[in-house]
Amino acid sequence: MSDAELRKDDGYIPARAMFIVAHPDDIEFGCAGTAARWKAGGAEVAYVLVTSGDVGIDEPGMTRERAAQIRETEQTEAAAEIGVTDVTFLREPDGTVVNTLDLRRRLVREIRRFKPEAVVTFDPTAMFISEAYVNHPDHRAVGVAAVDAVFPASGQPLVFSELEQEGLNAHKVRKLFVVSFNGPGSTVVDISDTLEDKLRSLRKHKSQLAEWDPEKTVREWASNAAKDTPHEFVESYRVVTMITDEEWEKRSVQRATESEPAIETEIESGVPI
Repeated sequence: MSDAELRKDDGYIPARAMFIVAHPDDIEFGCAGTAARWKAGGAEVAYVLVTSGDVGIDEPGMTRERAAQIRETEQTEAAAEIGVTDVTFLREPDGTVVNTLDLRRRLVREIRRFKPEAVVTFDPTAMFISEAYVNHPDHRAVGVAAVDAVFPASGQPLVFSELEQEGLNAHKVRKLFVVSFNGPGSTVVDISDTLEDKLRSLRKHKSQLAEWDPEKTVREWASNAAKDTPHEFVESYRVVTMITDEEWEKRSVQRATESEPAIETEIESGVPI
Protein backbone atom coordinates (compact mmCIF):
# COMPACT_ATOMS: atom_id res chain seq x y z
CA MET A 1 0.00 0.00 0.00
CA SER A 2 1.41 3.40 -0.97
CA ASP A 3 1.79 6.37 1.35
CA ALA A 4 -1.15 7.98 -0.43
CA GLU A 5 -3.34 5.05 0.54
CA LEU A 6 -2.33 4.95 4.20
CA ARG A 7 -5.20 5.06 6.67
CA LYS A 8 -4.39 8.18 8.65
CA ASP A 9 -5.78 9.86 11.73
CA ASP A 10 -7.08 13.22 10.53
CA GLY A 11 -6.79 14.71 14.02
CA TYR A 12 -10.54 15.15 14.44
CA ILE A 13 -11.62 15.83 18.02
CA PRO A 14 -15.32 16.47 18.68
CA ALA A 15 -16.43 19.11 21.14
CA ARG A 16 -18.66 16.52 22.85
CA ALA A 17 -18.60 12.74 22.45
CA MET A 18 -20.88 10.02 23.82
CA PHE A 19 -19.87 6.36 24.01
CA ILE A 20 -22.84 3.94 24.05
CA VAL A 21 -22.09 0.29 24.87
CA ALA A 22 -23.68 -2.76 26.47
CA HIS A 23 -21.46 -3.65 29.43
CA PRO A 24 -18.87 -2.31 31.83
CA ASP A 25 -15.42 -2.94 30.25
CA ASP A 26 -16.75 -2.72 26.65
CA ILE A 27 -15.36 0.80 26.26
CA GLU A 28 -12.07 -0.12 27.88
CA PHE A 29 -11.51 -3.11 25.60
CA GLY A 30 -12.83 -1.42 22.47
CA CYS A 31 -12.37 2.33 22.38
CA ALA A 32 -11.01 3.83 25.61
CA GLY A 33 -7.87 4.97 23.81
CA THR A 34 -10.07 7.17 21.64
CA ALA A 35 -11.98 8.48 24.65
CA ALA A 36 -8.68 9.35 26.33
CA ARG A 37 -7.32 10.98 23.17
CA TRP A 38 -10.41 13.12 22.72
CA LYS A 39 -10.62 14.00 26.42
CA ALA A 40 -6.98 15.11 26.41
CA GLY A 41 -7.77 17.22 23.34
CA GLY A 42 -10.49 19.12 25.17
CA ALA A 43 -13.61 17.12 24.36
CA GLU A 44 -16.40 16.63 26.86
CA VAL A 45 -17.03 12.90 27.09
CA ALA A 46 -19.98 10.88 28.41
CA TYR A 47 -20.41 7.13 28.80
CA VAL A 48 -23.76 5.33 28.57
CA LEU A 49 -23.82 1.69 29.74
CA VAL A 50 -27.02 -0.08 28.79
CA THR A 51 -26.49 -2.84 31.38
CA SER A 52 -24.51 -3.04 34.59
CA GLY A 53 -22.94 -6.38 33.70
CA ASP A 54 -24.99 -8.05 36.39
CA VAL A 55 -24.50 -11.61 35.10
CA GLY A 56 -20.81 -11.11 34.36
CA ILE A 57 -19.29 -12.47 37.58
CA ASP A 58 -19.26 -16.25 37.71
CA GLU A 59 -18.61 -16.94 41.39
CA PRO A 60 -20.44 -19.16 43.88
CA GLY A 61 -23.05 -17.22 45.82
CA MET A 62 -22.86 -14.14 43.58
CA THR A 63 -26.13 -12.31 43.04
CA ARG A 64 -27.18 -10.00 40.23
CA GLU A 65 -27.50 -7.11 42.66
CA ARG A 66 -24.00 -7.55 44.09
CA ALA A 67 -22.46 -8.09 40.66
CA ALA A 68 -24.09 -4.89 39.40
CA GLN A 69 -22.68 -2.93 42.33
CA ILE A 70 -19.18 -4.28 41.75
CA ARG A 71 -19.19 -3.66 38.04
CA GLU A 72 -20.71 -0.19 38.23
CA THR A 73 -17.99 0.76 40.71
CA GLU A 74 -15.31 -0.67 38.43
CA GLN A 75 -16.72 1.19 35.44
CA THR A 76 -16.92 4.48 37.31
CA GLU A 77 -13.31 4.10 38.42
CA ALA A 78 -12.23 3.12 34.90
CA ALA A 79 -13.87 6.22 33.46
CA ALA A 80 -12.24 8.41 36.10
CA GLU A 81 -8.81 7.16 34.98
CA ILE A 82 -9.19 9.24 31.83
CA GLY A 83 -11.17 12.05 33.42
CA VAL A 84 -14.71 10.99 32.46
CA THR A 85 -17.27 11.66 35.19
CA ASP A 86 -20.51 11.62 33.18
CA VAL A 87 -21.34 7.89 33.40
CA THR A 88 -24.93 6.66 33.04
CA PHE A 89 -26.18 3.12 33.68
CA LEU A 90 -29.54 2.28 32.11
CA ARG A 91 -29.63 -1.03 34.04
CA GLU A 92 -31.25 -3.13 31.37
CA PRO A 93 -30.94 -6.86 32.21
CA ASP A 94 -27.50 -8.16 31.29
CA GLY A 95 -27.44 -10.99 28.78
CA THR A 96 -30.95 -10.43 27.44
CA VAL A 97 -30.90 -6.93 25.94
CA VAL A 98 -33.49 -6.41 23.22
CA ASN A 99 -33.61 -3.52 20.75
CA THR A 100 -37.02 -2.19 21.77
CA LEU A 101 -38.62 1.19 21.19
CA ASP A 102 -38.33 1.82 24.92
CA LEU A 103 -34.55 1.30 24.80
CA ARG A 104 -34.32 3.57 21.77
CA ARG A 105 -36.28 6.24 23.66
CA ARG A 106 -33.94 5.94 26.65
CA LEU A 107 -30.91 6.39 24.41
CA VAL A 108 -32.51 9.34 22.63
CA ARG A 109 -33.10 10.90 26.04
CA GLU A 110 -29.38 10.63 26.84
CA ILE A 111 -28.36 12.01 23.44
CA ARG A 112 -30.71 14.98 23.76
CA ARG A 113 -29.47 15.56 27.31
CA PHE A 114 -25.75 15.56 26.49
CA LYS A 115 -25.96 16.83 22.90
CA PRO A 116 -22.89 15.03 21.53
CA GLU A 117 -21.21 16.03 18.31
CA ALA A 118 -20.04 12.43 17.88
CA VAL A 119 -21.45 9.12 19.13
CA VAL A 120 -19.34 5.95 19.39
CA THR A 121 -20.86 2.47 19.53
CA PHE A 122 -20.12 -1.11 18.48
CA ASP A 123 -20.79 -2.56 15.03
CA PRO A 124 -24.26 -4.14 15.20
CA THR A 125 -23.66 -6.14 12.02
CA ALA A 126 -20.68 -8.09 13.36
CA MET A 127 -21.73 -11.63 14.28
CA PHE A 128 -18.54 -13.67 14.02
CA ILE A 129 -15.52 -11.68 15.19
CA SER A 130 -13.06 -14.51 14.73
CA GLU A 131 -12.93 -18.30 14.63
CA ALA A 132 -12.89 -18.20 18.42
CA TYR A 133 -15.44 -15.53 19.27
CA VAL A 134 -19.12 -14.92 18.54
CA ASN A 135 -20.10 -11.32 19.15
CA HIS A 136 -22.24 -11.01 22.27
CA PRO A 137 -25.96 -10.54 21.46
CA ASP A 138 -26.08 -7.59 23.87
CA HIS A 139 -23.37 -5.87 21.80
CA ARG A 140 -25.40 -6.35 18.66
CA ALA A 141 -28.71 -5.26 20.22
CA VAL A 142 -27.17 -2.14 21.76
CA GLY A 143 -25.37 -1.31 18.51
CA VAL A 144 -28.63 -1.36 16.55
CA ALA A 145 -30.46 0.61 19.25
CA ALA A 146 -27.70 3.23 19.36
CA VAL A 147 -27.61 3.64 15.59
CA ASP A 148 -31.41 3.96 15.47
CA ALA A 149 -31.32 6.51 18.30
CA VAL A 150 -28.65 8.57 16.54
CA PHE A 151 -30.46 8.57 13.21
CA PRO A 152 -33.07 9.63 12.72
CA ALA A 153 -34.73 9.59 16.15
CA SER A 154 -32.65 12.02 18.23
CA GLY A 155 -32.77 14.74 15.58
CA GLN A 156 -36.47 14.58 14.76
CA PRO A 157 -38.65 16.77 17.04
CA LEU A 158 -41.78 14.72 16.37
CA VAL A 159 -40.10 11.45 17.39
CA PHE A 160 -40.42 10.97 21.15
CA SER A 161 -41.77 14.51 21.34
CA GLU A 162 -42.83 13.84 24.94
CA LEU A 163 -39.18 14.33 25.91
CA GLU A 164 -39.66 18.05 25.30
CA GLN A 165 -41.63 18.10 28.55
CA GLU A 166 -38.29 17.29 30.23
CA GLY A 167 -36.63 20.16 28.39
CA LEU A 168 -34.95 17.72 25.99
CA ASN A 169 -35.29 19.02 22.45
CA ALA A 170 -34.23 17.33 19.23
CA HIS A 171 -30.49 17.13 18.64
CA LYS A 172 -28.73 16.08 15.43
CA VAL A 173 -25.48 14.14 15.88
CA ARG A 174 -22.73 15.11 13.45
CA LYS A 175 -20.69 11.87 13.28
CA LEU A 176 -21.30 8.23 14.16
CA PHE A 177 -18.19 6.17 14.95
CA VAL A 178 -18.74 2.40 14.76
CA VAL A 179 -16.01 0.27 16.33
CA SER A 180 -14.62 -1.92 13.56
CA PHE A 181 -14.40 -5.65 14.31
CA ASN A 182 -14.36 -7.35 10.92
CA GLY A 183 -11.38 -5.96 9.08
CA PRO A 184 -9.74 -2.54 9.31
CA GLY A 185 -12.04 0.46 9.38
CA SER A 186 -11.49 3.30 6.97
CA THR A 187 -10.93 5.74 9.84
CA VAL A 188 -8.39 5.37 12.62
CA VAL A 189 -7.69 7.24 15.84
CA ASP A 190 -4.03 7.29 16.83
CA ILE A 191 -3.84 6.06 20.44
CA SER A 192 -0.05 5.80 20.61
CA ASP A 193 -0.04 8.47 23.33
CA THR A 194 -3.07 7.13 25.18
CA LEU A 195 -2.54 3.36 25.12
CA GLU A 196 -1.27 3.47 28.70
CA ASP A 197 -4.41 5.38 29.72
CA LYS A 198 -6.49 2.66 28.06
CA LEU A 199 -4.62 -0.04 29.98
CA ARG A 200 -4.93 1.74 33.32
CA SER A 201 -8.62 2.15 32.71
CA LEU A 202 -9.07 -1.49 31.68
CA ARG A 203 -7.25 -2.77 34.76
CA LYS A 204 -9.96 -1.28 36.96
CA HIS A 205 -12.22 -4.14 35.84
CA LYS A 206 -10.70 -6.56 38.32
CA SER A 207 -13.76 -8.80 38.44
CA GLN A 208 -13.28 -9.54 34.74
CA LEU A 209 -9.52 -9.77 34.52
CA ALA A 210 -8.75 -11.82 37.64
CA GLU A 211 -5.03 -12.63 37.37
CA TRP A 212 -4.83 -11.98 33.63
CA ASP A 213 -2.71 -9.05 32.49
CA PRO A 214 -4.32 -7.66 29.30
CA GLU A 215 -1.33 -5.56 28.22
CA LYS A 216 0.17 -7.97 25.67
CA THR A 217 -3.19 -8.66 24.02
CA VAL A 218 -4.29 -5.02 23.93
CA ARG A 219 -0.96 -3.94 22.46
CA GLU A 220 -1.23 -6.62 19.79
CA TRP A 221 -4.78 -5.57 18.89
CA ALA A 222 -3.82 -1.90 18.61
CA SER A 223 -0.64 -2.70 16.70
CA ASN A 224 -2.42 -4.98 14.24
CA ALA A 225 -5.08 -2.32 13.69
CA ALA A 226 -2.28 0.13 12.89
CA LYS A 227 -1.01 -1.83 9.89
CA ASP A 228 -1.09 0.32 6.74
CA THR A 229 -1.07 3.43 8.91
CA PRO A 230 1.81 5.71 9.93
CA HIS A 231 0.94 5.14 13.60
CA GLU A 232 2.16 2.68 16.21
CA PHE A 233 -1.20 1.97 17.85
CA VAL A 234 -4.71 2.83 16.67
CA GLU A 235 -8.37 2.11 17.24
CA SER A 236 -10.26 1.53 14.01
CA TYR A 237 -13.73 2.71 12.97
CA ARG A 238 -16.28 3.00 10.25
CA VAL A 239 -17.49 6.60 10.39
CA VAL A 240 -20.74 8.01 9.07
CA THR A 241 -20.75 11.80 8.72
CA MET A 242 -24.34 13.00 8.75
CA ILE A 243 -23.60 16.73 8.77
CA THR A 244 -20.93 18.07 6.40
CA ASP A 245 -18.06 20.23 7.60
CA GLU A 246 -19.53 23.22 5.78
CA GLU A 247 -22.98 22.77 7.29
CA TRP A 248 -21.50 22.17 10.74
CA GLU A 249 -19.47 25.36 10.49
CA LYS A 250 -22.61 27.31 9.53
CA ARG A 251 -24.46 25.86 12.50
CA SER A 252 -21.54 26.64 14.82
CA VAL A 253 -21.51 30.27 13.69
CA GLN A 254 -25.28 30.45 14.10
CA ARG A 255 -25.13 28.97 17.61
CA ALA A 256 -22.36 31.35 18.61
CA THR A 257 -24.32 34.32 17.29
CA GLU A 258 -27.48 33.24 19.08
CA SER A 259 -25.61 32.84 22.36
CA GLU A 260 -23.96 36.28 22.24
CA PRO A 261 -25.52 38.69 24.75
CA ALA A 262 -27.35 41.62 23.29
CA ILE A 263 -25.31 44.83 23.44
CA GLU A 264 -27.26 47.89 24.38
CA THR A 265 -25.99 51.30 23.28
CA GLU A 266 -27.33 54.41 24.89
CA ILE A 267 -27.90 57.72 23.09
CA GLU A 268 -27.95 61.05 24.87
CA SER A 269 -31.57 60.62 25.87
CA GLY A 270 -30.60 57.51 27.84
CA VAL A 271 -32.95 55.30 25.83
CA PRO A 272 -31.30 52.00 24.83
CA ILE A 273 -31.33 51.15 21.13
